[in-house]
Amino acid sequence: MAQELKIAGEVLDEEGVPLAGVTVGIKDTNQGAITDFDGHFQLDVPSQNSILVFSSMGFKTTEVTVGSSKNLRIVLETDTYALDEVVAIGYGRAKKKDLSGSIATVEGDVLAKRNTTQVAQALQGTMPGVMVTRSNSQPGASATIRVRGITTIGDSDPLIIVDGVPVASINDVNAADIQDISVLKDAASASIYGARAAAGVVLITTKRARTQKSSLTYNVTYGIDKPTSFPDMVGVKRYLEMINEFTWNDAGNPEGGEYSLYTEEEVNNWDALHQDNPNQYPLTDWTDLMINDYAPRSSHNLSFASGNENFRTRASLNYEQVDALYDHNSFERIMTRVNNEFTISKKLKANVDLSYIYEVRKAPTIDPVVSAQRYPDIFAAQWDDGRIGMGQNGFNTYARLHYGGFDNVWRNKLNARLSLAYEPVENLVFTGVFAPYLYNTKGKRFEKQISYYDADDPSQFAGYISNAETTNLYEARNDGRNLTTQFLVNYSKDFGGYKLDFLGGYEGFSSFSETLDASAENYTLRNYPYLSLGPLDYMINAGGATETAYRSYFGRVMFDYKGKYLLQSNVRVDGSSRFHPDYRWGSFPSVSAGWVVSEESFFPKNSAISYLKLKASWGELGNERIGNYPYQSTIGYSDALFYRGGQVVSATTA
Repeated sequence: MAQELKIAGEVLDEEGVPLAGVTVGIKDTNQGAITDFDGHFQLDVPSQNSILVFSSMGFKTTEVTVGSSKNLRIVLETDTYALDEVVAIGYGRAKKKDLSGSIATVEGDVLAKRNTTQVAQALQGTMPGVMVTRSNSQPGASATIRVRGITTIGDSDPLIIVDGVPVASINDVNAADIQDISVLKDAASASIYGARAAAGVVLITTKRARTQKSSLTYNVTYGIDKPTSFPDMVGVKRYLEMINEFTWNDAGNPEGGEYSLYTEEEVNNWDALHQDNPNQYPLTDWTDLMINDYAPRSSHNLSFASGNENFRTRASLNYEQVDALYDHNSFERIMTRVNNEFTISKKLKANVDLSYIYEVRKAPTIDPVVSAQRYPDIFAAQWDDGRIGMGQNGFNTYARLHYGGFDNVWRNKLNARLSLAYEPVENLVFTGVFAPYLYNTKGKRFEKQISYYDADDPSQFAGYISNAETTNLYEARNDGRNLTTQFLVNYSKDFGGYKLDFLGGYEGFSSFSETLDASAENYTLRNYPYLSLGPLDYMINAGGATETAYRSYFGRVMFDYKGKYLLQSNVRVDGSSRFHPDYRWGSFPSVSAGWVVSEESFFPKNSAISYLKLKASWGELGNERIGNYPYQSTIGYSDALFYRGGQVVSATTA
């Protein structure tokens, strides 16, 4: 692998003033950095041909090739158009320059260029105050998003909204379908979502067709993932010395006990002994045996858009396939989305949006990445004839990886959004939204019994691999449905010297899910993962259901006087079934104000600062994600054994 280059630099505006918070990304990757208070940054790049992308609100995006210089000086040009950019603000859209709250935005084209299958990963390094981290390398695994850190107890994941409707995961959207993303970071901006906004709000707007413009686009991406590095492990000789030293110290350092576990010849000549008797003196590179050199990934995107003044449609289809760095682990997903717009009359418009996701995650019953680093080389994963070895005292991750069964998950998700907008008079719009969401998940884990035999006698049974002593099957089903309904009233009017925007609305949400779990253990047949073939005495069934709902009333007023003085006030009243009836309702107000100093007559026109806005805000937020009905007492049922009539019987207890 080529050596990465470490570069540094500073980012300035046209007047030479350092710019803080500028995003510095490596084009077509998800790597990047953000400039500090003095405009400085440091970054590791793959080569001199790497292209850096510099972006910041209010400035034009700039691309620079690294070249031979290791210290860059970048000057960004002011982008006056960016201030007029319209962004999502929650149940509506507004120009950036008219906002007095804290909102970060990123265009969908920026995310699509990252060439990643996960939208959460594509967000890394794109917005200040939004931290995206990964703690799992599994194919299809999501990332953790934190808006201004951990801001609430319990669930700290931000609320995800797609086209005005809450969704379960940010990765339920294809990056190629995204028009833009807005993140509501402060209480003044997020309070319009009340009891669900304590951890921030991510607003995603998907692409739509344009009038009198048709397009057909196909993109294919292929890439590979490679492990960056592995820990340096001690050699066989040093490992044997340490084990002997540990044993000797534990025994009180008796004279002549330095080689109590491994002889001096074994310590000094293990490699040579291995050549003569590989089964008695194994040499196993566990990492090389289980971790592949690379893992391929591919993605195919097909989209079509067309329309006229009365009807516009955009449809997309995405297929992606990602392999892991070890065998029997993969992720496949098919995503499709259709956004339709109907202009029924000058006063009446309708949208019909549909999306469907089918995904499959296939995995073994064990993650070998950590185990590959922990097994010493002196234990055999396989005997010299290819049969399963006993590993380290019966622990053999290699055997479980290839022969221990599977742990697979299948998911189906169907979203719909139906909206109707009516404008009885100019600037006054009534909107109704009906958005159902259906999903089902199927999980199947089949743990297979693995036996191993004597190294020198294939017919001599030696035991079972640890944690693979029996064959077991576990299945789970989860079916659910959500329904979001909204009714919005929006009035917007420009009175010449000042502008007024008013929003009033109602939102209802209900959710129902049902789970079914079944398992059977101690199978006689190892290769048939079906519940009906399991022993009746070792079958366990379980299930449950959950139902929640909330109701909300909210409003927002935005006032703009001559583009200089900005005022915004939000209030939301939420009622959630998760709380006791006496504490079910809560109010979440906020207020924010802005002063565009650069629009004042006294502000010097030739100043180094082209745009200056001072903002202040206050607000309250809540977190209703506290579990289901925690205020209610519950009764648990379980099986127990009783002695009755001289016999031991099984019965259910509460």
